[in-house]
Amino acid sequence: MDFSEINSARAEDIARLAVCLTNEIIERTGINHFDVDVPKAARLCRDYLENGHYTVIAALEGEEVVGFAALCESYSLYAEGAFGIVQEFYILPAYRSQGVGRQLIEMVRGVARQKNWTRLELCTPPVPEFERTVAFYRDNGFEITGGYKMKCALSE
Repeated sequence: MDFSEINSARAEDIARLAVCLTNEIIERTGINHFDVDVPKAARLCRDYLENGHYTVIAALEGEEVVGFAALCESYSLYAEGAFGIVQEFYILPAYRSQGVGRQLIEMVRGVARQKNWTRLELCTPPVPEFERTVAFYRDNGFEITGGYKMKCALSE
């Protein structure tokens, strides 16, 4: 298994896995939280990568992307500066429980250190359906810090 930061040429691969991620959340919770369009997601991913808004680290089995972590930078007073947000993190089911996720988290930490981020943050999918996911993150150095993820959709 290889891990590397990827460029916009692999945006469509990442978009496909992002759809797998959102579909898994929908299937487990029974709630249609997302409606991700692959071509649009690929365009956005390509744009974010080319403009330096996103860093994507991929887990590669040969040429196949079997997992990824997408990161972006944010700023806050409570974090005392710049910090990283893990916007998406996904490993194909066939590659789970084999250390791929742990290695990917280590790569994410390396990128965070290079960027001098003070911390990493992420939002987990809903519990109890994703308790195992929460346990994975806790086992890999993350701690629960707050309540709910919330959004306010802004119409065009």
